[in-house]
Amino acid sequence: MSLLSVRNVTKKFGGITANQDVSFSLDAGQIVGLIGPNGAGKTTMFNCIAGYFPPTAGEIYLNDVNIAGLSPEQCARAGIARTFQVARTFTSMTALENVMVGAFLHNKNVRAAREAAAELLGFVNLGKFRDKPAASMTISEQRRLAVARALAVNPKLLLMDEVMAGLNPTEVKETVEVVLKIRDRGISCLIVEHVLEGIMPIANAIVVLDYGKKIADGTPQAISNDPQVIAAYLGDE
Repeated sequence: MSLLSVRNVTKKFGGITANQDVSFSLDAGQIVGLIGPNGAGKTTMFNCIAGYFPPTAGEIYLNDVNIAGLSPEQCARAGIARTFQVARTFTSMTALENVMVGAFLHNKNVRAAREAAAELLGFVNLGKFRDKPAASMTISEQRRLAVARALAVNPKLLLMDEVMAGLNPTEVKETVEVVLKIRDRGISCLIVEHVLEGIMPIANAIVVLDYGKKIADGTPQAISNDPQVIAAYLGDE
């Protein structure tokens, strides 16, 4: 049984079709990359899965329960957490307080939330920022802080939106290591990414969107040799 199953999802905004009849699935403990050129509909698909947009048509199942049309909070309680292209941290709050916000979804006990947040800061290699404001952190560190806050929701599935964009090779390596540690905890990861050298070596599968439609779905090796994918990224000869 798939953890996540996206079935024939279409999302329209007026006369614009952002996703058209997209289907793919993801199993427990998998890393799946969602890639494609700018404007391919990747973030719209994330927003449908996480409850920010209801699909115009189609179904989205998490553990065989149809979650299409649920609110973001309902999706979070069902087991989906996400990060955003721009790290949405509370810059005036400490790193610890940022992560505690996520922990409060399931645990209103302040001491327990603080302990969970401290553990997760260590997990993403940000323990030294525990009592420092998020504003003092680099973009790479703020992105990992957002990942820690999402993990505090205790998800089954983590959606990460371009966590490696704009990072230098060392920062990409650090982020990849964190993603692999998340996978080792049994948490599935669906990752929108343009940094292909970051996602290709670690993904179990890659889903490719172009102009809102799925044009390919397979192993990283198969995707990297797919003529339709190459044409989408590089253009026809």
